[in-house]
Amino acid sequence: MSATDVEPVPVPPSMSAADAELLATAQHLLARAWQSGRHEVATALRTADGRVHTGVHVEGSCRRSSVCAEGVAMGTARGALPAGAPLDVVSVVSVQIKPAGRFRIIAPCGVCRELISDYCPDATVWVTTVEGDEPLALGALELLPEKSRRRW
Repeated sequence: MSATDVEPVPVPPSMSAADAELLATAQHLLARAWQSGRHEVATALRTADGRVHTGVHVEGSCRRSSVCAEGVAMGTARGALPAGAPLDVVSVVSVQIKPAGRFRIIAPCGVCRELISDYCPDATVWVTTVEGDEPLALGALELLPEKSRRRW
């Protein structure tokens, strides 16, 4: 399968123009980087300063060595900040390619939910509902009800 021929996700009516830019950026990145079993998810996020940062999932032969696209994007965003500046993520969009040959907005895995909510509890995270298959924006802390908050 060629990732360049994949049908894009229609922009949800509730998605802002800025988040639609993240969606387009993530889809474009995954179309370029996709490799079955190795690079199957891409993330685009926006920081409070308006910059967009991206990441691609990197699969390892031992599952524990894999790194999710959200973590790669967050690390890239943090690395672009000056010393001592907080990582302030406003919005996160991650995509994968469905077997039917179309992109899909996906929710972060449990580890990435923890990571996003630890560093960016006020971020908006786009997910696709299980029932209804509709993209929806949630707050990072909504992804982990009753999460313990760590003080850094």
